[in-house]
Amino acid sequence: MSGVLEIATGSTLGVLLGMRHALEPDHLAAVSTLISEERGPSRTAFLGICWGLGHTLALLVVGVMLIGLRAEMPPRVADLFELGVALMLIGLGVRAVVRAARQGTDGPSALHQHGAVVHRHPGPRHVHVGGMTLARRPLLVGIVHGLAGSGALTALVLATLPSAAARITYMMLFGLGSTIGMAALSGLLGWPLAHIGGQTRTLRAVSLIVGCLSATLGVGWGFPLMSRLIR
Repeated sequence: MSGVLEIATGSTLGVLLGMRHALEPDHLAAVSTLISEERGPSRTAFLGICWGLGHTLALLVVGVMLIGLRAEMPPRVADLFELGVALMLIGLGVRAVVRAARQGTDGPSALHQHGAVVHRHPGPRHVHVGGMTLARRPLLVGIVHGLAGSGALTALVLATLPSAAARITYMMLFGLGSTIGMAALSGLLGWPLAHIGGQTRTLRAVSLIVGCLSATLGVGWGFPLMSRLIR
């Protein structure tokens, strides 16, 4: 009975910590630049889910490798992954500012191809995996974030959990919690965007502000990392 209770407690903790992890500043900044292009809670929640899938995939791939080797990620590699996040935040911020300046009255759109058919439609660029449609950019952003966080999470589970199966399960639950948290938050942020959907100037202002914040956070985050790496 105590073993079942311990598993249930650990599983719940993993999901809750994953949900809290989704609220970290770099995650919020990156996803905010993406959802500022959407108009509606269902679309923004979908982007949050795609971010979570990419984040979980990267965590599991790197985590399973480190768990199998019973090793921790070298600090220099961890710094490189973190620097990648910083550069991504700068890139997403600049992109948001440029799109705010260029987008027309109908809002952002994407050129997309289905087989031989090429068409333009509202919303983000996406890829199809079997019967699923995934937004490409949030998926890639989630992968970058997952790579940056995989070292610390693997070090934690190696130190606290007794078996490889328990460690991998915990990482999966952590990823599930991150996905739920980001989808809920993105959907919540989508409500005000839906109400101002017809106000192009307001949407552009939101994009501009979010882009500037993202780029500023990226510069502030990346500068000390760059200093450490070039020593």
